[in-house]
Amino acid sequence: MTRRAVVALPAALALLLVGGGVVAFAGWGKSRSTASTTSTQPARTATPTTSGTIPAPTGSGSAGPASPEPTAAGSGYYLALGDSLAAGFQLGVDHPTKGYAGPVRAAVEGRHGTTALVNLGCSGETTSSMLDGGSCSYAKGSQLAQAEQFLRDHAADTHLVTLDIGGNDVARCGFEGLKPECTKPALATLSGNLPKITSRLRAAAPNVQIVLLNYYDPFLVLDLMGSSGLGQTSVTELTKLNAAIDRSAKASSATVADVAAAFQMTVKTPVEVKGVGTVPTNLARILQWTWMAAPRFDFHANDTGYAVMATAVEKRLH
Repeated sequence: MTRRAVVALPAALALLLVGGGVVAFAGWGKSRSTASTTSTQPARTATPTTSGTIPAPTGSGSAGPASPEPTAAGSGYYLALGDSLAAGFQLGVDHPTKGYAGPVRAAVEGRHGTTALVNLGCSGETTSSMLDGGSCSYAKGSQLAQAEQFLRDHAADTHLVTLDIGGNDVARCGFEGLKPECTKPALATLSGNLPKITSRLRAAAPNVQIVLLNYYDPFLVLDLMGSSGLGQTSVTELTKLNAAIDRSAKASSATVADVAAAFQMTVKTPVEVKGVGTVPTNLARILQWTWMAAPRFDFHANDTGYAVMATAVEKRLH
């Protein structure tokens, strides 16, 4: 593999790890700058329009949403749940109507008619905080409890629920290459929590389509540090995470949007990336479809990446 252009990566990662005045990673949550604060979305108290959204929360202290009411005869809902990917996070700001949820809402509307997006996604959410609360504020105490309340009120006119959760459970292990000694306890916690989440969603919405998204592997960029073993170890561990998501989906009669496959996570065919050189396809997709390339080093998808994720969900719609 030819390595060029990203020569500052090791030093930058060292700064990231110690919060050295630039950016400190928070997994599939928020990248935080020591020089500025992230902007916040308005409190979620408004009724959505027929093509609109209740914005996702951005941190503790934000108000929980009021339960929306249908705005037109025949209108329905799409409920987006999960971490910062559900919230559409990019470069310091949540974009709950963009990300993958916006295009998915449009696709649902094309199948079912007027559809409002209700986005409860929370940047930094883990499977534990989704169950118990703590990452963002909700009127019902946790994202899951808020979702259950919404579904109890609106299951009959909810067309789709999507969920991406679990990435932040293992993200803290990322800069060691997701080594098994770090990820094993995290995956054990996730494997216990995720079936609880999906089973409760299914109980609240017995007849609603539920789609779980699995994860791409941003840690493939560690290959550019000079040790290909780090990146390939991360693929192995992300595959375990995605397997846990698949098991939980099957147990709750949900389906999986295969984001990992869409990002070609296991494809190693060499390709040329402008400004970098020849790299495996899986690494190229991370450099092209997320903000992990220098100088950002941010886990989150960019516009192209979110569009790829949306397409993966749309392929599962019925």
